[in-house]
Amino acid sequence: MLKATLRSFLAHKGRLLLSALAVLLSVAFVTGSLIFSDTVGRTFDRLFASTAADVTVSPKEDLDEAVPSGRTATLPAALAERVRRVEGVAAARAEVEVAGLTVTDGNNESVSPTTGAPTLGSAWLPSPRSPVELSSGRAPRGPAEALLDSETAGREDVDVGDTLTVIAPPGSFRVRVVGLVTFTTTNPGAARIYFDAPTARAKLLGAPGAATSLAVDAADGVDDQRLKRRVAAALGPRTYDFRTAGEQAESDVEQLGGFLDVIKYVMLGFAGVAVLVGVFLIVNTFSMLIAQRTRELGLLRALGADRRQVRRSVLAEAFLLGLVGSTLGLAAGIGLAAGLIELMGLLGTNIDADEMVIGRVTPVAAYAVGLGVTFVAAYLPARRAAGVSPMAALSDAEVAGVGRPLRVRAVAGAVVGAAGAAALAGCAASGRTASAASLLGLGVVLTLIAAVLAGPLLVRPVIRVLGAAFPTLFGAVGRMSQRNALRNPRRTGATAAALMVGIALVGGLSVASESMTKSFDRQIDRTLGADFVVQNTGFQPFPREVTDAVRDTAGVGLVVRGRFAPVAVRLPDGDRVETTAAGYDPRLDEVANITYTHGGTAAALAPGHLAMDRDFARDHGVRVGSALPVWFQGGRSAELRVGALTDQDSAEGFGTQGGLYFGLATLERYAPGGQDSALYVNAAPGTGDEALRAGLEETLERYPQVRVRDLADYKQLVRDQISVLLYLVYALLGLAIIIAVLGVVNTLALSVVERTREIGLLRAIGLARRQLRRMIRLESVVIAVFGAVLGLVLGLVWGVCMQQVLALQGMTALAIPWFTIVAVVVGSAVVGVVAALLPALRASRMNVLAAIAHE
Repeated sequence: MLKATLRSFLAHKGRLLLSALAVLLSVAFVTGSLIFSDTVGRTFDRLFASTAADVTVSPKEDLDEAVPSGRTATLPAALAERVRRVEGVAAARAEVEVAGLTVTDGNNESVSPTTGAPTLGSAWLPSPRSPVELSSGRAPRGPAEALLDSETAGREDVDVGDTLTVIAPPGSFRVRVVGLVTFTTTNPGAARIYFDAPTARAKLLGAPGAATSLAVDAADGVDDQRLKRRVAAALGPRTYDFRTAGEQAESDVEQLGGFLDVIKYVMLGFAGVAVLVGVFLIVNTFSMLIAQRTRELGLLRALGADRRQVRRSVLAEAFLLGLVGSTLGLAAGIGLAAGLIELMGLLGTNIDADEMVIGRVTPVAAYAVGLGVTFVAAYLPARRAAGVSPMAALSDAEVAGVGRPLRVRAVAGAVVGAAGAAALAGCAASGRTASAASLLGLGVVLTLIAAVLAGPLLVRPVIRVLGAAFPTLFGAVGRMSQRNALRNPRRTGATAAALMVGIALVGGLSVASESMTKSFDRQIDRTLGADFVVQNTGFQPFPREVTDAVRDTAGVGLVVRGRFAPVAVRLPDGDRVETTAAGYDPRLDEVANITYTHGGTAAALAPGHLAMDRDFARDHGVRVGSALPVWFQGGRSAELRVGALTDQDSAEGFGTQGGLYFGLATLERYAPGGQDSALYVNAAPGTGDEALRAGLEETLERYPQVRVRDLADYKQLVRDQISVLLYLVYALLGLAIIIAVLGVVNTLALSVVERTREIGLLRAIGLARRQLRRMIRLESVVIAVFGAVLGLVLGLVWGVCMQQVLALQGMTALAIPWFTIVAVVVGSAVVGVVAALLPALRASRMNVLAAIAHE
């Protein structure tokens, strides 16, 4: 049996090739994501470990910034002198590092990274653990000199002696580049500019006696943990955060972890789609091979092979397929990871591909996925093979299983479909986001399984409709193509299922994204009342001088500032919620249309008061007049009274939890040092919008990080953000289509082999080569469109339910992307044509007499 299995595998290797490609793609995405994330993780581990001081002292921050506030936490630079006197300290430096700078050249063009990475401004305090070293020029001296990293200088054509403008939180200043520094470790993509220590403190922090952290080096023989305890005892353990080199590196890696996780999970999402779609391809392949080998399997049974041996034989072939596909997929995954590393290099993060990390988990995961997928997919065909009777050796080896009833599928599909429909109905009726999302996930899984089970039952009624015009348009060829698609509903359903999965995902997410876009458009129309909004391109805060410049622009009548800050609120039900609150100027009503259910803007922005979303307040037992303890960055706290409740659909809460906002006076009192994140500008009487826009753009020409947007621009900005999701969706669709095309090609190719005698007879009675190719193309098209129709129906149902979940977050508009739907149907027909090219060509080249004599 082992010899027979190996010979069978080698004899059918061409027919199994496309299945191996599906396994290869699945494994490649899994291994590529693991190798890439491991490599980047280890690279940054080494970077942070090699640059972290033995002990780092930093300001204590109890609240995380989900939205940047522009505030830089500091500590007294004079603490470095106290630390130097601690036993076991070899050196202590008061360091300055500020992110979010903008640096421009003489043409007011930004030299900052365009990839979203920050520009870091630091004090030049060289040490053995510095991430850079001076490679040309000299160190900066005085407030008008700076060093620039060589990668930024090379990319932006900046030379030693050039003049740059630095736009920092306290204000802008000009410097001359007196030297270049080169990274001694991996460059994480940021641009770096260095100043002497007094300049960094005065120009970047606006406080000559401040620093952002203390770097402490241990004397020889002093343990980091012991030194940390001594430094903490000297400064007060509850006043600052103290971390050893290992703890600081771990903290830095955690901050980077979100970025790496996004990449990993996106790639694993691609792998999941590849696995799911590939299963259908493998099931179909083995089912057809077993159907074609009915006489062979019957002969084995007649010669004494029992059911278990036959089943093991088929599973052994699946094992070999998985082994080959996994091995090739592992190699492809290494190549994919190398490509991603090269892409990171183009984006400014230089990672050495020679240090690629292939951990022990990676090959285990590769073979677990590859072998697991093929084994699971081949199990049912293997059981079917074990059921072949020895008498089948005497029968004609045509299409086995064509006439088998579909009652079991009908019952199973109905039960699972009913459960899925109930879950989706519960999602639509739920009033809580968490439960609605859980029911949505359950409903999607169950309805997908139901669609796969019930797909063959839908083949006859749906394809009869889809192919109804074929006899009229194409005559006998059209009629035969339709009947060929109807001949084996199981096979047609399994082939179409691969395409159905990808299109269902795209349909559902397209409805969700289109609904989000429409909801945001409505909310912006309803809420935004300003003529223009001034914001940073990366949604980062900007310096006060930008606000002053906008106010001084001719034609400006009103400027309302918007600012964000992380806060923690203790609620009456005992919950402590950390969220982002906003602060606004008193005349907010003139630039925003807010619906209040209790109170108004005056009460919301009054000193010591705040506004809150109505639903959030109801869930936590908050009423107008409730006094709530609120904690701000830097350890300050206050008891603020609820002055107003808003309808979140139109509140200026920007989707933050609770929709909290208060007056800027309150924010500046308890969280000073923040920067404005948005300016809402109205024109003065007698000034037209076009004139004001031209004036604002001229004013802001020297601030390339800031943009002026009107209502239409603001909507487009939101659409561009949502488009990122759509691009990911379309990429998933592309992958699903690639594997689905492989599935259709495989099905048609095996079908051509299966129908060799039939094709020979058709050619013998006068069917032309061109007609034969057309018949196979039409069969492929109708199968592909069938899968697209099922996928769109399923996707639209999912999308409507997704929109119901979004509606609980205030995005109440439902939008159906009809253009996308039509494009998908047309595209599926094109996919059908492309998939049929090779099988049709092969069928048309058959020798007629050899085909008739084929067994």
